[in-house]
Amino acid sequence: MPDRQQHQDFHNAIEACDDRILNPRGLPDSFGRRQVLKGGLALSMMGLFAPLLTACQNQTGTQTSTLLGFASVAAQTSDSFDQVVVPAGYRAEPFFSWGDPVLPNAPIWRGDASEDWQAQLLQAGDNHDGMHFFPFASDPDNHGLLVINHEYINPTLHPDGATEYPHADGSRQRTLQEVLKEQAAHGISIIELKRNDSGRWQRVLGDYNRRISSLTPMRLSGPLAGDPRMCTASDPGGRDVIGTLNNCAMGVTPWGTYLACEENFHNYFVNRDPNDHAIRPEHQRYGIGNGASSRYYAWESVDPRFDATPQPEQPHQGHVNEPNRFGWVVEIDPFDPQSTPRKLTAMGRLGRECSVCSLADDGSMAFYSGDDARGEYVWKFIPDGRHDPDNPRASRALLDKGTLYAARFDADGRGHWLALIHGQGPLTAANGFPDQQAVLLNARGAADLLGATPMDRPEWVAVSPLNRDVYVSLTNNHQRGSTFALDAANPRPNNQHGQILRWSEDGGLPTALSFDWELFLLAGDAPGALDADGYPVAEELIGTIRGDSFSSPDGLAFDADGRLWIQTDADESAPHTHNMGCNQLLCADPNSREVRRFLVGPWGAEITGITWSPDYRTLWINVQHPGISYPASDGHSRPRSTTVMITREDGGIIGA
Repeated sequence: MPDRQQHQDFHNAIEACDDRILNPRGLPDSFGRRQVLKGGLALSMMGLFAPLLTACQNQTGTQTSTLLGFASVAAQTSDSFDQVVVPAGYRAEPFFSWGDPVLPNAPIWRGDASEDWQAQLLQAGDNHDGMHFFPFASDPDNHGLLVINHEYINPTLHPDGATEYPHADGSRQRTLQEVLKEQAAHGISIIELKRNDSGRWQRVLGDYNRRISSLTPMRLSGPLAGDPRMCTASDPGGRDVIGTLNNCAMGVTPWGTYLACEENFHNYFVNRDPNDHAIRPEHQRYGIGNGASSRYYAWESVDPRFDATPQPEQPHQGHVNEPNRFGWVVEIDPFDPQSTPRKLTAMGRLGRECSVCSLADDGSMAFYSGDDARGEYVWKFIPDGRHDPDNPRASRALLDKGTLYAARFDADGRGHWLALIHGQGPLTAANGFPDQQAVLLNARGAADLLGATPMDRPEWVAVSPLNRDVYVSLTNNHQRGSTFALDAANPRPNNQHGQILRWSEDGGLPTALSFDWELFLLAGDAPGALDADGYPVAEELIGTIRGDSFSSPDGLAFDADGRLWIQTDADESAPHTHNMGCNQLLCADPNSREVRRFLVGPWGAEITGITWSPDYRTLWINVQHPGISYPASDGHSRPRSTTVMITREDGGIIGA
């Protein structure tokens, strides 16, 4: 089995790939510390920190939360911690782990990763991430489907890690069987759940269960379906795609379908032709590799679809357009195991974290997303039509027509949505956008020209069920001051800890094109905290949290009572997280801004994915890539990404 250091090195490499700066609006390398400090003073003089000061003032208030009905758990800073801890009166149980059976004919997980790719296609995939519980209308509190993303793979997927054979030109050769297993371990699991007679949820190997993977046929839908820029040697019609990649967070539609979002798809492709790579903005702006191999996986060595180097002798130059077929929202009908997933091109191509719906009383709606990389943007898509709850199947066409917008956060606390429409403003053929399809294919480049605000790694979005306020997590960006100008929404040059923003759309309408925004909190240490050497923590690492400190907010979600749940993805081995330790699930009261730590996960893991049963008496979260032996927690078993089920011992509502 790969050792612990190999496990950590793998995730450090993935993190480095995921967080490269691709936005050309970044400041030049010569932008030095003197300019950063000068810029910071200028921002202060201009009043750009006004929203930040509002958050700081709330930190010192005396209001006590009426929403948070549990006692905080302690942070865990030991690198041998290998459990999940929840408050007194709660129970946390491993529920669904990598390798568990999904389909009735799936083999039992062996424990040594010796299963082949055919077995993996029948079992739970790796690196559980975003998820949602869909209840059956006939018995919503006791019967439903749990849909879970499997973002990428760990070295532990293979008995001794991935096998690679280096070539003289710097490329790497993989084995077909290992690559097929990795492709099978990506994607989505759909599992049926029922409450038994004692009130406990149990997995059911029923007819609804399904594994969707990087090998599953899908259809392109919307403006780019059949477009020449989507055609490849294996799909000359440009309408049929094999598989989905890097499904991180997600969304749910009002008509009951699941939206899986393709995030860091760029790590899977390579274009070895430097001249061709240089003239393709859809390769450059999205980080498609241009070395001897793709940046990490080297699937192209056995699967030609992932080699985007042009092949003039092949139809459509081979697979040069294959990367264009990833980076989309994928709509899945969880209740129809025979349905074909749809990639929704009207919603734009991004490194998208999520697609979260805000629905107005009249059926109008917007879908919010973060594009998770340093210096990328916050987005929303507004469909042209309205949802009709009496005809939910007709609503599925709504995501094929609409307008994509990127956010601009102004210094005065106002914000505006900038429309990505061909022919408007700079989005013309002269600037590389000959049609609307080109705008959607290179949405990042279009937002660059429009002047959207580059953000510090925007991740999950959550919409309050009480007032439709919108929250976005900005995980971190320690390179902010040396790569992008500071601004009111991204005020820290060495942003190790991240922040959460919130805004109110004008009139409370999802379709509004302007909004009021503020910094809900800056993550980081409490004032007076000491570092590992016993010295006061640097001022730039102090947050504005009222309550339990944390770093790197990632997952966000609201429960029905309006509690904001926050999940973290920090590097617990870094010096600046000395006081936070293992990653956490926290809960915030949006009114008082009090934050309490509800859960701590095992060392090496990200805490991600969150969903509830309809009665909010069961909570599921995901422990992704644990670093020791969770969920066995015996110090030697192979660690497994795991969905954890959390209940109250008295059967009450979680968090109340």
